[in-house]
Amino acid sequence: MAVDEGMPAHGPAAGGTGATTNRQLAPFARRRDTLDSVVLAMLTAAATAPAFAEEATREVLPLSAVVITATRIEQSSFDLPVSIDVVDGEAMRNGQMMVNAAESLQRVPGIVAPNQYRFSSDQQVSSRGFGARSAFGVRGIRLYADGIPQSMPDGQGQMGTFSLSSAARMEVMRGPFSALFGNSSGGVIQIFTRDGEGEPRLTGGTYAGSYDTWRVGVGAEGRQAGLGYLVDVSRYQSGGYREHSAARRDHANAKLSWNLAEGSKATLVLNALDQPYNQDPQGLNRAQMTADPRQTPANSITQDTGGSKSQTQGGLNIEHRLGARDTLRGVVWTGVRKTLGRLSIPLNTAEVIKGSGGISAIDRDFHGSDLRWTHQADTPTGALTLTLGMDYEFMKDVRTGYENNAGTIGVLRRDEDNIVRNFDQYLQAEWKVGADWILSGGLRHSRITFRNDDRYIRTTGVGNPDDSGGVTYRNTSPVLGAVYHLSPTVNLYANAGKGFETPTFIELAYRAGGASGLNFGLQPSTSRNVETGVKALVGRSTRINLALFEVRTEREIVVDASAFGRSVYANAGRTQRRGLELSIDGRPLPQLQAILSYSRLDATFADSHRTSAGTTIQAGNQLPGTPRDTLYAELAWRHHASGFDTAVEARASSRVYVNDVNGDAAAGYAVVNWRGGFAQQLGRVELREFVRIENLTDRRYVGGVLVNDANGRYFAPAAGRNLIAGINAAIDF
Repeated sequence: MAVDEGMPAHGPAAGGTGATTNRQLAPFARRRDTLDSVVLAMLTAAATAPAFAEEATREVLPLSAVVITATRIEQSSFDLPVSIDVVDGEAMRNGQMMVNAAESLQRVPGIVAPNQYRFSSDQQVSSRGFGARSAFGVRGIRLYADGIPQSMPDGQGQMGTFSLSSAARMEVMRGPFSALFGNSSGGVIQIFTRDGEGEPRLTGGTYAGSYDTWRVGVGAEGRQAGLGYLVDVSRYQSGGYREHSAARRDHANAKLSWNLAEGSKATLVLNALDQPYNQDPQGLNRAQMTADPRQTPANSITQDTGGSKSQTQGGLNIEHRLGARDTLRGVVWTGVRKTLGRLSIPLNTAEVIKGSGGISAIDRDFHGSDLRWTHQADTPTGALTLTLGMDYEFMKDVRTGYENNAGTIGVLRRDEDNIVRNFDQYLQAEWKVGADWILSGGLRHSRITFRNDDRYIRTTGVGNPDDSGGVTYRNTSPVLGAVYHLSPTVNLYANAGKGFETPTFIELAYRAGGASGLNFGLQPSTSRNVETGVKALVGRSTRINLALFEVRTEREIVVDASAFGRSVYANAGRTQRRGLELSIDGRPLPQLQAILSYSRLDATFADSHRTSAGTTIQAGNQLPGTPRDTLYAELAWRHHASGFDTAVEARASSRVYVNDVNGDAAAGYAVVNWRGGFAQQLGRVELREFVRIENLTDRRYVGGVLVNDANGRYFAPAAGRNLIAGINAAIDF
């Protein structure tokens, strides 16, 4: 299920039977005929809402999802004062390509995950408008895989390491509580690999489809002699929807878990990604998009735009109980990443030697640790849980730049070390105040240091000075939230907090006017974030979440100028984000599931500002890359006797402005996808076949935009109607 909110924690405990006793419902009996009826009526637009509540007192209710992202401890999502959704592993795999997280994130309200079919720039994701300006990967959102950061300490992250085929679930949190995870303002996305359990099981699957696309994967999992194991390996390859868009990706993910002693558990996670080639078709201008969306600009071919990337990482998580009330948990990780990128910058277009050229090579080393202590105590009003922790992260990029000589490495133009480290301390607390209230809050102090060690120094000719230097940013972010149990099936909540977002090294790379050196004058943006919402369970199987929010940001980081593939960033002043998010997940019939998520976002510049080139960005302009309205709907039906299941998915988006001046926009669109399949159990063998058709009506539309592109090539077209078909098998021993 995309949204998995339901039974409050003061009902059955996680892992229990799901039954609710009369004693548990007694404190709410007197309220049911008043406020509960009004709220349920508003949420369901049905006059029979009190009847639903009465039915809930007699019958078994489903449990809510147990999540850890918001509080770092296992907690019912229903009782959290945050917007958090869970996409379970089944939803990520059933009739899906399992290539990138956008397939699943599109169903989460507040999240925009366009599929631009450009593997060289990695998956782009924005949350409530944060991260929409990113040209490479994800920023403004903290990413984690099995507790290991996939975001670097400067805030830049990649989702390519997410293993969807072996995932148990993905947790998606928006709002102010994301500040407790560090350098982000938009949210936190975590993916969790399944634990190896039970008898040995071998899995395998393959599919093939349009544009010479195919994927094959194999895996093994189980538990033997106290060791839980899971190994998952896959290869994906595609010729690409557009010219010059071929890609290949090899991925391996492994998880081992074992008990060290009574009350102690260790988990080892290993992950490897190799993308040996990723052609980049770049964006199109409006005339090119209209004429032929499958084309690519000529210089993409002549300069062989694209590149390669690889990453290997490992992490160890040890949890030890120090008694009935105290738990100590430590996580350490390390990894290496190599990237080679080719831009469409021809020879000698840069005005100065510092221009960096059109080929960028980065060798990255990163490591870190997170240590936290959790204490549970009883107070006269209810249980109190405290978590105290500290986090250290380090990243070093050995960065070189060369001229792009028709796709081959030319003259050296850049040679430096980019080093960033952070040391943060955080405190979180949750306090149950009587039978009706839960208070949650926290505080995080961050110290992030950037350092550039320049080796590309020239004293003759045009010259290039020593651009070594650094800067340190400090911030303290508080958050506070409260949940009020209006009834066993309705929770009201509110939260507020401050966010903090530093520039990334990519955003520090260039100064205005072609000046030499990094842009260490660029300041972090800070935000004030408030949110209020309702979480409700209607009847036995319908969950409804509604959230209203407002975010006011100071010193928003925006593109100041862009030329020759190089963007200069500046602080723009104030911006404002207001909106609502609605999600409904229900089963009107045992065989039928319906999902609806809708987001409304009004993201605008609150202040006018001028770029270094003299262009005025007017107050009231919409932030580029942010659609005002997005909608996802899914209707799935399963016939248990035959093993047949089918679903129709619909996505819609309003128009998206492509630059700060709002001079052009990608038109809104609506597309429909269909999937269907069969499942059979043949003794110890489980088989599943599926067919998926995307863009069923062959709609021509823009899948994503390249914000503030200097050449006016803003539009990344989405694929037309395309099909994949595959089979998956599992054998139990």
